[in-house]
Amino acid sequence: MNNTLTKTSLQLKDVESVYHGKVREVYQLTNNQLVMVATDRLSAFDVVLPQGIPFKGQLLNQLALHMLEATADIVPNWLTASPDPNVSIGEKCTPFKVEMVIRGYLAGHAYREYNSGKRSLCGVNLPEGLKENDAFPKPIITPTTKADMGNHDEDISKVAILEKQIVSKADYKQLEAYTYALFARGTEIAKKHGLILVDTKYEFGKTATGEIVVIDEIHTPDSSRYFYLEGYQERQDKGEKQKQLSKEFVREWLIENGFQGKEGQETPNLPTKFIELVTQRYIELYEKITGKTFVKADTKDIHERIQGNLDGYFRG
Repeated sequence: MNNTLTKTSLQLKDVESVYHGKVREVYQLTNNQLVMVATDRLSAFDVVLPQGIPFKGQLLNQLALHMLEATADIVPNWLTASPDPNVSIGEKCTPFKVEMVIRGYLAGHAYREYNSGKRSLCGVNLPEGLKENDAFPKPIITPTTKADMGNHDEDISKVAILEKQIVSKADYKQLEAYTYALFARGTEIAKKHGLILVDTKYEFGKTATGEIVVIDEIHTPDSSRYFYLEGYQERQDKGEKQKQLSKEFVREWLIENGFQGKEGQETPNLPTKFIELVTQRYIELYEKITGKTFVKADTKDIHERIQGNLDGYFRG
């Protein structure tokens, strides 16, 4: 099995702070720059799983770069450079304390809520008579609060966001507009490559000058769900499961093995064959959505490679 990057301890100049997220590690520099490293950690149900997934960090970072570049003409973003396959560098922003989740189909969390009898999600009324993976009449935004470390994201309505003054009315209007625009572009890109963008989430922040920009990743399998377009309707008509490219298959495997991130549950070890399958799925999505062949980076010593590339970037 290839080496994996599950943690970093980079030696960088002028580091103000380091944040260790579930998947990414963020080095904040004193010059208002952020160095974001995508590790090979895999999370599900807000829990980091025991083993790393070979090439996952590279795949996520490069797919996010591809999508940020493909949407920069409609929504500004934080990115300025990528000196290493696992690294993005950009402008430090003040993040909004909500994640903008947008759904085009009744899948995943939305279906689980619907199947339990609920007909309202984050203040959005859902029509009767929907089956799992049916399309909504139009995409819906179902925001979540951004969790502090160790806590779960929670559904929240637009009304509650504005009432609690988590986001101002003017800013929320802009977040909505950007969310719909990004989802429309993501849907268009996916369709060109024979996929359906089912649902996704976006994170936004404000720059030092007050501009709202999209931050972090977009349209990756960690933040999005994709179905194959070919055969979608036939599978729906027959009541069959949809063929999908997303992290949902990881969640399904965990559920089958008695884990949903609930208190007292032990996180299972991932078998070697399953880890290999996860890598293959991520490569498949990368190649499917970008139309490019994935080129594996040198993994002999990933940490040393990243350190060297960053040293060269900051010297230059």
